[in-house]
Amino acid sequence: MTYAIIEMGGKQYRVQEGDSVVVDRVGEDEGAKVSPRALLFADGKNAVMDGPELGKVKVEAVVTEHLKGPKIRVATYRPKKRNRRQMGHRSHLSRLEIKKISGPSAAKAAKSAEKKEESDGT
Repeated sequence: MTYAIIEMGGKQYRVQEGDSVVVDRVGEDEGAKVSPRALLFADGKNAVMDGPELGKVKVEAVVTEHLKGPKIRVATYRPKKRNRRQMGHRSHLSRLEIKKISGPSAAKAAKSAEKKEESDGT
């Protein structure tokens, strides 16, 4: 089971390939590719939390839709002043679909395959 912890908008989310995550509004259009910053990568055997290996972790996501959150009602009241006021708020959100999570082992495999092709070609 491969998963990663990503950071989007100052919040952290645990994601796997194929997951759909609702995050704060992203400035990209629908259908655009986004690569959030990975804070942790773990597969069944290894976990990468820091160091140069974490820089090799790539998370690819696609913005599937922009939506609004549920309406939140806010009421203010000042006693003995006949002052009552109601306000509402809806958060702007985006839904991301995680397409691919590649860890440092995938980068090593790609390099070794590249080296093998070079040696075969000479």
